[in-house]
Amino acid sequence: MRDAPDSLPAPTTDRAFLDDALDAADAVGFVAVGDRFDDDLRYLTRFDGPDRDYAFVRADGESVLCAPGLFEEQATREFDGTVRMDGVGDPAGVRAAEALAAFGVDAGLVLVPQSIPHDAAVHLERAGYDLRSTTAVADARLVKTDAELDCLRRVQRAAVRGMRRAETILAESRVEGDELVWEGGPLSTERLRRQVNAEFAVYGVRDAGNTVVGAGPTCADLHYTGTDVLHPGETVLLDLSPRGPHGYYGDLSRTYVVDSDGGWERRAYVAVEAALDAALDEIAPGADAADVHREAAAELAAYGFDPNADEGEAGFTHGTGHGVGVSLHEGPSLRDPVELEPGMVFTVEPGVYDPERGGVRLEELVAVTDDGHEVLHEYPRSFAPRTE
Repeated sequence: MRDAPDSLPAPTTDRAFLDDALDAADAVGFVAVGDRFDDDLRYLTRFDGPDRDYAFVRADGESVLCAPGLFEEQATREFDGTVRMDGVGDPAGVRAAEALAAFGVDAGLVLVPQSIPHDAAVHLERAGYDLRSTTAVADARLVKTDAELDCLRRVQRAAVRGMRRAETILAESRVEGDELVWEGGPLSTERLRRQVNAEFAVYGVRDAGNTVVGAGPTCADLHYTGTDVLHPGETVLLDLSPRGPHGYYGDLSRTYVVDSDGGWERRAYVAVEAALDAALDEIAPGADAADVHREAAAELAAYGFDPNADEGEAGFTHGTGHGVGVSLHEGPSLRDPVELEPGMVFTVEPGVYDPERGGVRLEELVAVTDDGHEVLHEYPRSFAPRTE
């Protein structure tokens, strides 16, 4: 019998960092405007709103959500500050200006994210506010709280279940001619993707359009979501990034080969696994994120693969990792000179690709701890697929 789906409410956000940013800039307030696809706004409000603009305002140590019409009950349930419903027919920038005025703030400097919509900025400026962009939200998102780490672990467990399903199908497939066959028909990337996504649904997470399955040459397409028939002896690359109901992502990659002859794909796999282990060994508080990338690249070079290949060329064509949270790609990047801190969460995913032969990528999701790092899931690596 399967376990029940992992479910966890969204954690709350301590917005005191905004007060610090306001004090440092001598600003009267902070405003963010966006819709459900704005991850900064999701982080600030924990409100899973509609695909039309609404506003968040912070001033005098208080938080206000100018919720969209027909969403008062949901906003009150999900947002832990004050919900304003007046002026629901007005543009979000106008409503934000009115919320600032309600604090008695009718002029002065207002901090905004760099991504604030142009029309919202215009409305705020017309209301008498001067705007300055801030990275305060992105900076706060770099370090996860214990509650955020719990969300990441749980959605990563769903990624593991999806990967286990895919690996089992590959292990059960048969070689017929030059194709892999499963349950009476040719096994394709699309069939495998559907099985993985169905497994996600069972455990209460969404694939969010991020289930990447490549085979042979399409493995060199880092975000392949097309249809390709699977063949024996070629790489099958799976990159699974489900999103939980709390908004946090998982991210897990494995590469398998059915009926390998031990050629290029085996050498590439050994190199990538060595690069992954070398990168993991570099992760600790105080380490330079860019050194993690350099260690992985150096290991790949030692195995004879180009560590600085351009897209479309043979070799290592991307960075070693990126942050994961309410965005699938956020800070820190393992190519940037960032000092690693406990609570930072990122992928470690070296890979090598050949547009004519295939590609190999192995990926773990890692959190920096006080004394090293934690891999946020347990799932073995294997060149040949295995059943449970």
